[in-house]
Amino acid sequence: MNKTHQAMGRLLSAAVILAGSMAVAEPFDAVGEFDGRLGASGPDRGPIVAGSTAEISGRGFGPEQPVTLRQNGEDLNGGEPFTADAEGNLTATVDIPESAEPGLYPVVVELGGDAPYATIFDLKIAKELGEIGTDRYDVSSAPSVRNPYQVAVTEDAIYVTGAVGRPPVQESTLAKVDPETLELLAEVTPSKAPAREDGSDGGVFAVYGVGVAEEAGQVWVTNTRQNTIAVYDAEDLSLIKQFDPETVGHPRDAVAHDGKVYVSATFEPRVHVFDTGTLEEVRVIELDSARRGQNFAAASLSVAEQAGKLFVSSLRSEEVAVVDLATDTQTGGFAVDNSVNTIGLAATPDATRLYTVAQGNDAVSIIDAETGETLSQVNVGASPLNAVVEPTTGNVFIALREADAVAVISPEGEILANLAIGSTPNHLAVDGSGGVYVVNKSGGEDDPTSNQISHITPAE
Repeated sequence: MNKTHQAMGRLLSAAVILAGSMAVAEPFDAVGEFDGRLGASGPDRGPIVAGSTAEISGRGFGPEQPVTLRQNGEDLNGGEPFTADAEGNLTATVDIPESAEPGLYPVVVELGGDAPYATIFDLKIAKELGEIGTDRYDVSSAPSVRNPYQVAVTEDAIYVTGAVGRPPVQESTLAKVDPETLELLAEVTPSKAPAREDGSDGGVFAVYGVGVAEEAGQVWVTNTRQNTIAVYDAEDLSLIKQFDPETVGHPRDAVAHDGKVYVSATFEPRVHVFDTGTLEEVRVIELDSARRGQNFAAASLSVAEQAGKLFVSSLRSEEVAVVDLATDTQTGGFAVDNSVNTIGLAATPDATRLYTVAQGNDAVSIIDAETGETLSQVNVGASPLNAVVEPTTGNVFIALREADAVAVISPEGEILANLAIGSTPNHLAVDGSGGVYVVNKSGGEDDPTSNQISHITPAE
């Protein structure tokens, strides 16, 4: 469902609200409000698929307030409104028809009581791929750090970051892994972070994003909770430099190129550039939006090594910025239409093709990276998060966070494989030999597939 259709759906839904309100109350009789949250997920927090149920949860309602849900004008409540509990929390179950197509569906929320109110939220029905192409690839897995976030690869080692919980994070690990056996070679816990603004414990400089400046023998990590970065020795993981807090706003990715490291500041219109020799910041690249009236909100980074270009995704304005790595300046950008929450992206080494992934509507966009034209889109399943291009074949590997799988598509978008990989796969890196490494988190305490690193290789 594209944005035009979504807007039309919202207008039609608003008309339904008005019609329903006029039938039960005088117009402009009372001013209602809703300052809470409402969302939907599938059973056990999985994806919502056709023929299943959607678990509706919300908070911020009035005590025992009646709530009616409508989609396309139809009541989803079974004839009677749902009712919030005495604390204003709502839990409900809605059946999803077998005939429902994957996509985003605007759901109208009508709040009853003395001060009626209405709002809208999007319910996403995901595509269920099932097993595809399992004979094409072999998958081997091994235990990894707890809650792994990202993975970076060299010829000699794999580097994995992990962090557990919300601030103040007390458990975090940077690990070095053997690329052949997946055995742990070394690990380190980040140093203690300064106290928080209120004087409470600041936890540790937890590590999230990771990139390797191989020629310098350095591993660069993002300390997202403290808005900064750190540099470790690639050999023994000893700390080389911990940058001060507030160096980079909510850093996500760190990628190395030609003696420099580029770090994205999530939700900000900028990429920070650091020198691997001096270990100092040398530039901030300010990014302009290609959409009129929008602000660029940086997320993922992808380097096209042969072309000397850096591509940056914008999570909120659904676009991509292009940076010339010779001058560290933005040289272009383009919108990515029909893409919701555009987060991950992957460029071919020669910068001819670009693949963006949209977590909001499960769309992978295949883009001519020179013109910005979207060549096609493919729905790959529930919540794609990150992607990489395997340079030998040009195939694209995509981590599907809610589907617990890795999808593989051809350069033109044909789905070649859908591989069960373990709970909530998060990040991938190419191995240089036709395969990829992927890390996945956990689905709970009793999850047998939690906290793994896996090696996906072409079957012999």
